[in-house]
Amino acid sequence: MERTIVGIDVGTTKVCTLVGEVDAEGALRIVGVGVVPSRGMRKGVVVNVQEASAAIAESVAAAERVSGYRIERAFVGISGAHIASLNSRGVVAVGRGERIISYEDIDRALEAAGAIAIPHNRRVVHVIPRGYTVDGQNGVRNPVGMHGFRLELEAHIVTAAATALYNLARCVEEVGVAVDEIVLAPLASGQAVLTETEREMGVALADIGGGTTDIAIFIDGTIWHTVVVPVGGYHLTNDLAIGLRLPFETAEAIKLRYGHARPQDVPAEETFTVQSFGDEPRQQVFRREMVSILEARVEEIFSLIGQEIRRSGYEGLLPAGLVVCGGTAQLPGLRQMGQEVLGMPVRVGRPRDLQGLVDTLVHPAYATSVGLLQWGVEGALHPRYPLYHSNGSSPFLKWLGGWLRNFLPG
Repeated sequence: MERTIVGIDVGTTKVCTLVGEVDAEGALRIVGVGVVPSRGMRKGVVVNVQEASAAIAESVAAAERVSGYRIERAFVGISGAHIASLNSRGVVAVGRGERIISYEDIDRALEAAGAIAIPHNRRVVHVIPRGYTVDGQNGVRNPVGMHGFRLELEAHIVTAAATALYNLARCVEEVGVAVDEIVLAPLASGQAVLTETEREMGVALADIGGGTTDIAIFIDGTIWHTVVVPVGGYHLTNDLAIGLRLPFETAEAIKLRYGHARPQDVPAEETFTVQSFGDEPRQQVFRREMVSILEARVEEIFSLIGQEIRRSGYEGLLPAGLVVCGGTAQLPGLRQMGQEVLGMPVRVGRPRDLQGLVDTLVHPAYATSVGLLQWGVEGALHPRYPLYHSNGSSPFLKWLGGWLRNFLPG
């Protein structure tokens, strides 16, 4: 029997709604796509509820027209510099009787790990198992069915600013769509672009979007570290607009057409003309001069990524290097620049193994959108998956349900 899963990626530059059909074997086929320019968002955070809601409504309506489905629920991605993470441990005694570890024991260990003190203006979004220890035996990947007396769980906990969650949830709910789960954007992107081998060996993911760069580190098949840096493709365009004295829209257009990350790869004599402000005559621009402006910002982004990797303490545990995705990942020369700055392997990640309406989606910019669908599929197939995926009844969802009932009409 087929069922549908919907993902809504509310980004700084675009809102993308995807509708997927999942068959009995768990195969995902994308049947609806709705992509519109984003409004009311800045650096991944809602700054105007009315404008953001209107953009989400347009995206949802477009996906409904293509798919023929009425969208009522969705997985929603979140990003922004307000995101923070930490690791915690939970310890429980295994239930009496035969001392066989059950899913209920894992749930209790997750609750113990998630019982952390956080400021009143923050909320827990994810509590994700990283690994288990049974009676002192480390490295257990799935303790269910094992005999033991003491179960320890190490969890990765993601928190976010309560106001950012309020506003994002309200924007989605106001267009008549209930929130199945709010998912951290780099976790969703990792679902779409990383291979199982990369996650097992150790890999960093950088989703360079319009307003933010979302960084996640995966080791031993699960998430170990997450952070969001408030720099992205918008800043490249803004640098061009200021440096070349151009309207922002014009700067964005020439970035997409002539952009490159490495001046040495661009012919020194190559030029193009562009219209500046008002009635001023078209100006001639040396492409290498434009690329030099982009180079400085791209180098800064990779320097910030390297800084966060070193700060995490896992720098020596990433033999698979860095995978970059997001719209900015398409900039020519960006991969080579990353290798030079970071001194590690770098590849551009694109959504893999897609079926259905995929012509425009096999692009780094849609990693989060596709990943939200895959996150939903994984949760449906393995609602109590022992590693990597939380169990769907997150502390945030419990809080969100109560908040929406109290504050939203209907």
